[in-house]
Amino acid sequence: MKIENKPPKDNRLSLEKSPYLLQHANNPVQWYPWGEAAFQAAAREDKPIFLSVGYSTCHWCHVMAHESFEDQAVADLMNQTFICIKVDREERPDIDQIYMKAAQAMTGRGGWPLTIIMTKEMKPFFAATYIPKTGRFGQAGLMEIIPRIKELWENNREELLEHADKILDHLRQMEPGLADAQASGQEALDTTLLEKGYAALSSIYDAENGGFGTAPKFPNPNNLLFLLRYWHRTGKEHAIEMVENTLLAMRRSGIYDHIGFGFHRYSTDREWLVPHFEKMLYDQALLTMAYTEAYQATKKKEYARTAREILEYVRRVMTSEDGGFFTAEDADSEGVEGKYYVWRAEELKKILDEEEFRHMIRLFDIYESGNFENGQNIIRERPHQGDATSVPQIGEKDKNDRLDRMRSKLFLAREKKVRPDKDDKILTDVNGLMIAALCKAAQTLNETEYAKAAMKAADFILKEMMTKDGRLLHCYRGEAGIAGILDDYAFLVWGLIEIYETVFDVKYLKAAIQLNRVMMQHFWDEDHGGLFFYADDAQALPLRQKEAYDGAVPSGNSVAMLNLLRLMHISEETEWAEKAWQMARSFSAALAKEPLGHTMMLSSLDYALGPTSEIALVGCWEDEGTTEMLQAIRSRFLPNKSVILVCGDEIQDLAPITRNLEGAQGRARAYVCTGQVCSPAITNPEEMMELLETDSRGMNP
Repeated sequence: MKIENKPPKDNRLSLEKSPYLLQHANNPVQWYPWGEAAFQAAAREDKPIFLSVGYSTCHWCHVMAHESFEDQAVADLMNQTFICIKVDREERPDIDQIYMKAAQAMTGRGGWPLTIIMTKEMKPFFAATYIPKTGRFGQAGLMEIIPRIKELWENNREELLEHADKILDHLRQMEPGLADAQASGQEALDTTLLEKGYAALSSIYDAENGGFGTAPKFPNPNNLLFLLRYWHRTGKEHAIEMVENTLLAMRRSGIYDHIGFGFHRYSTDREWLVPHFEKMLYDQALLTMAYTEAYQATKKKEYARTAREILEYVRRVMTSEDGGFFTAEDADSEGVEGKYYVWRAEELKKILDEEEFRHMIRLFDIYESGNFENGQNIIRERPHQGDATSVPQIGEKDKNDRLDRMRSKLFLAREKKVRPDKDDKILTDVNGLMIAALCKAAQTLNETEYAKAAMKAADFILKEMMTKDGRLLHCYRGEAGIAGILDDYAFLVWGLIEIYETVFDVKYLKAAIQLNRVMMQHFWDEDHGGLFFYADDAQALPLRQKEAYDGAVPSGNSVAMLNLLRLMHISEETEWAEKAWQMARSFSAALAKEPLGHTMMLSSLDYALGPTSEIALVGCWEDEGTTEMLQAIRSRFLPNKSVILVCGDEIQDLAPITRNLEGAQGRARAYVCTGQVCSPAITNPEEMMELLETDSRGMNP
């Protein structure tokens, strides 16, 4: 990838690689990147530090930059009062995690841009998110806040330092696992916790519009993946009803890009009409998984179509020549949020012929006066396309064919607009999610190109984003840098396991096992269990915490727990199962107290509670019997299974279960193991599936 670095300017961001930091390289604010030089300057000049954290596709980060950081008067005041540091939260999630928690503790809220004022020892004493230049609507502005902080720093410093120490002490006490250990006791690790998760989601489910909660409304695919597993375990129809209504509502809504595909970040309203228009790679990955698994569970083609369209967008727009996946697309173009995505009716009439425009109006919620601000329309499907007030119904195939023709015309017209900026850095953690999503889709939809894309991305990361001693690096933009965090290891291991179960190339399983060992060596908490967010030999920060909250992305602990269990079933390293259970115990009180914030960990617990099935297929790709068995397995929703292919001796060193498999020599055969019991050799796919589904039905109460 060709990188064009700007020549050095007055501030110190010009030679950084982060697109976000480069956006601020010409600010009159004398920004430093995070590093020793900034902290030495703070000590030398006896100034507090103004830390600003954001990311390149953040709309309100742009607003604060244009309003304040590009303003000479604000910059002069900041430069006189502070040493100013800019951090890209996606490049340094370890820094963002600590100070976001500090902001939430101090103010009760969080978000980006994140504004922290702290000492040279990195201790925060003031926090906010977006701050206007001058005060309005009861909120003080930077021009009022900065002089006040300067006065306090000069005249009441001891009070500020005492406040900063109390904040850090509070955060230490609230560390997941530690806080739970100090509580009344651990919760029982049984299906009661799963039931609490289901009940919590049911209590905030929006039956009218799909999704959970009110506004703003986020996709939250972790919730959907958990509910699918809960439905599979219990057979409760309301669980899958919540999943389907939400997936259909989102697919047909304004947060879905019906012209170029892919999902926007979230909806500002409960009806899913007006999105926050940025597109994040992690959303595409996790939603691909949700739609793929829903298709497995229901066989409804709309879910498969949506998964394919998301991946079409990712491969067309978000994939580098090297195979890695870019991070995000901005919400703004030409300084206006959503301008690239909205349409006036007059525009549509010029692009489509008269009959196509009539069908467009029938299929989509479009008006001459607009359904959005300033007479513009956000494209979303009408909820009742067969309504008597619209033109007569057409068949589903005819509708899709016409839609594809109209979409192609609108796509070509939209390509002539100014496109939103793209954050083209490659992050190991979200690439791991995308690799896992591609592989799940490759298996379920029988698309070999998805598997090839996943392997190319994994090969790129294993070659370009690892140190010589086998440690992961977090970020790549022309070159790799920044020590890997927990999510890098956990998410990439997840992706590598999925690649192995898709193409059965043993090198990916070997890489997964090795990286899992490195992760356990450098991130494991020997005192309380669980995995720290950054490694034991990483740059020192004020706190070293563990994250268990499953937000827009699942936590590294949640995914690592599932990885440990899956790899244990393959490698029979029983210590990993013990570590997984220790993790579950460590976070059990958090699971019980706040199940809505831990739905991916609930999915991992679902796997841990079992029963699980390990399937060893003896045969090679070219064997017709092997293909038939794989197709049968992949056509069903069986979330708590692992599959090993035995073709030659290489796998036997990694998977002891494959040694000494006998019976039905010369024919493709399967062995299904549940618990410590394995079936005799099975050569008939129907018989194999009957056994697997019997084991699954055993999960239902």
